[in-house]
Amino acid sequence: MNKYEITKRIENFAPLETAEDWDASGWGVNCPPEEVSKIMICLTVTDDVVNQARQMNCNMIVSHHPLFYVPINWADINIYSAHTNLDKANGGTTDTIIKVLELDKYKIPAEHDFLRFVEFKNGISVEEFSKKISKIFPSARIVNNKQVNTLTKIAFCAGSGSEFISEAQTLEADCLVTGDLKFHTALDSEIVLYDIGHFESEILILPALKQLIGNNVEIIFAKEQSPFNPVC
Repeated sequence: MNKYEITKRIENFAPLETAEDWDASGWGVNCPPEEVSKIMICLTVTDDVVNQARQMNCNMIVSHHPLFYVPINWADINIYSAHTNLDKANGGTTDTIIKVLELDKYKIPAEHDFLRFVEFKNGISVEEFSKKISKIFPSARIVNNKQVNTLTKIAFCAGSGSEFISEAQTLEADCLVTGDLKFHTALDSEIVLYDIGHFESEILILPALKQLIGNNVEIIFAKEQSPFNPVC
């Protein structure tokens, strides 16, 4: 399959021009061949992932996290990334969380760049919502400084979305589901927060990437995991 047809399909779904200015979405490495027979899909390109791709005879890697620096020894394999454009896309990383949690019917149609919202007109208890979260994200943590019992409007942001706490609150959300929360950020929050993990919140998008690319080329998922592990 032609590699530019592959990237065209991804960009039709998540236009490259919607990526943030600081982002490095797009080609990290663009090298021969133009026709690819096997693709490895991953969240993050690492030495281990590149070695996996070589061992599996992949001639292209498609990742979510982009390359801001390309090691010389990676220059022989095509690497393409869809990052903040995929986060913003309708059906992208954040929408996938909502879908996996089976909250689609509660989703509010309006989009706010990185944030998505679901609304429960009759409310949902923190206890019930926590159970939904823990079924999919068993390592999730909650911040509930105000001891809130019921949620009505919940914001979502895949990856590291703590910078959007104020925006979520301004848009009348009483909860934000994201990853990578810091101590003082959590301590100061006036709304309920769920830290579901950066890796855990974004790894869910990989099957969607596979579906976007289609069945005309062999696709393999990289073996990768969160760098954080339980102590015992």
